[in-house]
Amino acid sequence: MVVEDEEPLALLLRYNLEAAGHAVDVVYRGDEVELQLAENAPDLIILDWMLPGISGLELCRRIRTNRESRHIPIILLTARSEENDRIRGLTTGADDYVVKPFSVPELMARVQAIMRRTNPERIASVLSAGDIELDRVSHRVTRSGRPIHLGPTEFRLLEFLMQSPGRVFSRAQLLDGVWGRNVYVDERTVDVHIGRLRKAMMNDTEQDPVRTVRGAGYAFSDALETAPA
Repeated sequence: MVVEDEEPLALLLRYNLEAAGHAVDVVYRGDEVELQLAENAPDLIILDWMLPGISGLELCRRIRTNRESRHIPIILLTARSEENDRIRGLTTGADDYVVKPFSVPELMARVQAIMRRTNPERIASVLSAGDIELDRVSHRVTRSGRPIHLGPTEFRLLEFLMQSPGRVFSRAQLLDGVWGRNVYVDERTVDVHIGRLRKAMMNDTEQDPVRTVRGAGYAFSDALETAPA
């Protein structure tokens, strides 16, 4: 999530983050952030200090005191370069502090460094859970050593779910994460591809890797994730 009221900068950050393979939500006002977080929590927040509505510093404090969001890493952007301002930002809960104007490649490197530390499965080349292994480089999936043949959409769907074992995603969130925000697909299409994924992943004795949460959506089974490999 990019929280920045300067539209040209917000669009620049979005372009570079999406080019690096990240899905990006942009919020322009501080007083809209908490609602957005409740609807779709991100893996990382790039947060401007000076915002309309609520300041970035106050948002940082609120995010850190909220049980549902306190784990989300925050990079604070600001034109304030004094040492006491940096100390305030970091002690309030920011994981990193970047002073404007800044180098976009350096910011991208900081994003990657934080993601490696806090959410390594997002950038790992191989995802493993229980007896399932997904190789992002070769686009191969195996279960108990046997190859699983998936179509490109089912592969992306499994990859997306495996990145967050146990987390429930609504159909709308899966559409955004797997198909993309600029593609119109009926939400029931998700059900069709979940069915194909399940059929490909299971024989008669194997556990279903996808958990259905009635009225909410789907999750990669956290029970499977903790099972011995």
